[in-house]
Amino acid sequence: MAGVSSKSLAAALESLEPQLALATTALAQDLFGILELLDSNAGLRRALTDPTRAGADKAVLATKLVSGKVSATAQTVFLDLVDARWSSARDLGDALEVLAATSAIAVAEGQGGGPANLDKLEEELFGFIRVVESSHELQRAFDDAQATDAAKATLARQLAPGAGDVAALLIRQAVTAPRGLKPTALVQRFVELVAKRQQRWIAYVSVTRELTTEQLRRLQAGLNNLYGRELKINVTIDPTLVGGIKVVVGAEVVDATAATRVAELRRRLAV
Repeated sequence: MAGVSSKSLAAALESLEPQLALATTALAQDLFGILELLDSNAGLRRALTDPTRAGADKAVLATKLVSGKVSATAQTVFLDLVDARWSSARDLGDALEVLAATSAIAVAEGQGGGPANLDKLEEELFGFIRVVESSHELQRAFDDAQATDAAKATLARQLAPGAGDVAALLIRQAVTAPRGLKPTALVQRFVELVAKRQQRWIAYVSVTRELTTEQLRRLQAGLNNLYGRELKINVTIDPTLVGGIKVVVGAEVVDATAATRVAELRRRLAV
C-alpha cells in the first residue's frame, strides 16, 4: 500500500489509538467481520471507494451495511475509512485488516504485561508458522479449497493449543481468510504488526556524549514519566547532534525542535 492509501491508513491508525487502551478482542472481531463482508462483494468495495461518489452517499451505504451488526466503535472506525481516499478498492480491505489486527494486538499489550505480553504473542505466532512450514501435509490442508473454514480453524487450534486468545484469533483469521496469501504469510504480517507495536516500548536515544549512570537513571525516569509507561532505552552517541538529545519512540520523534518536551529531559540530565 502506497501513496494516498498509505496516508489514509496512517491517519486511521492514529485515530484508532485512543480507543485501544480499553479495547477488547470484540473490536477486532467486528472489524474482521466487516472485512469479510467487503471481500465477499467486489461491487460494494468499488462503491465505497469510488472517488466520484459523494461522501454522504458512501456513508449511508456503509451505515446500512454494518448498523446493528457491530459495535459503535467498529462502525465509527469503518465510516472513517470509507470517508478517506484509497488508491484501489482492495486497499480499503487491507486497511481494515491492519486495523483489526492492531486492535487485537493492543489487547495483548494491555493485559498487564506490556512488552512481555507482546513477546509472548510474537512467539505464539512464530510457533504456528514453524509448525505449518515444517509439514507439506499441513500446508496442503490449509490450502485445500474443499475444506471448510471450521475444519481449518479446528486444525489451527490443534496446532497451537497453548496460544492465548489474541494469537488464536489472529491465527484463525489467517487460515480462514488469507485473502490470496498463504496462511503462514498472513500470520507473518501479523508478526510484523506485533513488532511495530513493540517499538512503542523502546526509546531510541541519541546524545552528544556518553551518559553517566546517574544521568541514565534520570533519563529513564523522565522518559517513563513522559510516555506513561516503562520504556527500554537504547542509547547511541552522536557528537554532531544539534540540541544535545534526540528521542524516538515508535513513530514519534522528540528532538531540539520540540523544545518544551525536550527541556525537561535536558534538565534531568544536567549534572
